[in-house]
Order: sequence, then structure tokens, then C-alpha cells
Amino acid sequence: MKYDLSERLENYAADVILLFDKKLSSFAGEYLAKQLIRSACSSALNYGEALGAGTNKDKINKLRICLKELRESLRNLNIQTKAKLIPEDNLKLLKDENDQLIRIIVTRIKNIS
Repeated sequence: MKYDLSERLENYAADVILLFDKKLSSFAGEYLAKQLIRSACSSALNYGEALGAGTNKDKINKLRICLKELRESLRNLNIQTKAKLIPEDNLKLLKDENDQLIRIIVTRIKNIS
């Protein structure tokens, strides 16, 4: 099986969308869900930009944005868990995938630097 980071990032973003694709009952839940969808999708979109970067400096910049968005997503998931907006069991797989994606992006940045 071919390893495809682009597809993993897209699947992560899609999983976030699917989890929150319902009307939420609280202001906080809706606010955090919308922000999480933006940051999860942004990580995938910025990785796509990194693939098309002309220079290593530009590639590293796009990868750092991707990393920043993934870290924001993880923080968001942690806040939602602590605020009991979503049961932790529902977020465990997303958190695990997010952690793996962060590690991969950090390694990619180090390998280019």
C-alpha cells in the first residue's frame, strides 16, 4: 500500500467534518466545531501548497503552517473533551491521528532543514 500523507490529511479533515456535521446545541460547541473544521481543513490545504512550493524555504513555511493548524486542532479537541462537549471516546481516534500527523510533519520539516 502506498503511503500518502496528502490523503491522510484529507481523511482527517473529512472525519472532523463528519463528526460535527450536525446542529450543535450550544454556542461553545458550535464555535469550537466551526474553528476545528477550519483548522483541520487548513492543514490539508496547506500541505497541498507545500507540495507545489518552488523553494525549500517556501515548502518549510507551508509545512509550518500545516503544523500550526494541526496543533490548533489538537488543542481544540482537548478543550472540547475537557468541557464535555463531546465524549472523549468519540474523539480518541481523531486525537491519535492528529498526533501522528503532527509527528510526520515535524519530521518532514527537519528533513528539509
